[in-house]
Amino acid sequence: MGVRNQTRVVEFVFLGFSGIPHGHTYLFLVFLAIYTVTVLGNLMIFTLIQLDSQLHSPMYYFLSHLSCLDIFLSSVTVPKILVNFLCQQQTISYNQCMAQMFFLISFTGTEAVLLAVMAYDRYAAICKPLHYSLLMNTKVCTILAFSTWVWGFLDSALHTALGSNLYFCGTNQIRTIFCNLPPLMKISCSDTQTNEVALGIASLFVGAIPFLFTILSYAFILSSILKIHSTTGKRKAFSTCASHVIVVIIYFGNGLLNYNRPSTGYSLEIDTLISTMFCIIPPMLNPLIYSLRNKEVKGALKKVLEARGSLHVTTL
Repeated sequence: MGVRNQTRVVEFVFLGFSGIPHGHTYLFLVFLAIYTVTVLGNLMIFTLIQLDSQLHSPMYYFLSHLSCLDIFLSSVTVPKILVNFLCQQQTISYNQCMAQMFFLISFTGTEAVLLAVMAYDRYAAICKPLHYSLLMNTKVCTILAFSTWVWGFLDSALHTALGSNLYFCGTNQIRTIFCNLPPLMKISCSDTQTNEVALGIASLFVGAIPFLFTILSYAFILSSILKIHSTTGKRKAFSTCASHVIVVIIYFGNGLLNYNRPSTGYSLEIDTLISTMFCIIPPMLNPLIYSLRNKEVKGALKKVLEARGSLHVTTL
């Protein structure tokens, strides 16, 4: 295709929910409710970890990073979705699209690696209890947490740099409600082979490898738990891992559903809903899972509420 026919668009148009123009008010309320629960829930988890000294351990240190990550991940897409629903104008500028894509890829990649790190922490605690304080000291935890963010940002920088070189010849309409690289590649008239190779390699380092590492860690954990003779000991070991296992299943299960669903057979609206769930559902559910199933988190929340109640009574 000639260079003269290649153009750089100034904005993109989202087609995701274009088939239900009269339902945008209801969609706005649904997304607003999900975003509110996500932000408040994760903010609660992060605050409790900072306030309660009993939660100052490697497991909760990584959980605080996960809570921040979930707030950031939701904030990359949902506010813009809400504005578009409110203004009845499903558009995004080119620069905003590139920025949204950068942070979306970065945070999703970081979360996958962080979940693997959290699995390793549980492996060290259950399978190597005598060496746990050495394996997961403050310096190691800081390096691991920092590395997950760097890993995600480097991966995203590569994809965004390659994505910014794409040209669009005939259309600027994206069949979704937020910017991501695969939808942009579908409407681009550039050769996307380099992008496809980069995506394939990245899917190993921020997808398959963290997932397999997580599975392997829990295989060793399960083996160690089964060797515990005490029923109470087994129950305690299982309880420390249960919340994280559920989060891992939801995150990677949602990802597998999103990236391995058939390309045909769904309406545009259903296809958009499935792709959007990957970005908004796990961040909303994570704080609910950790607060409902974790005794330490529930205990910390109870202490904060009791302290506020006592302060209120004293003030009166």
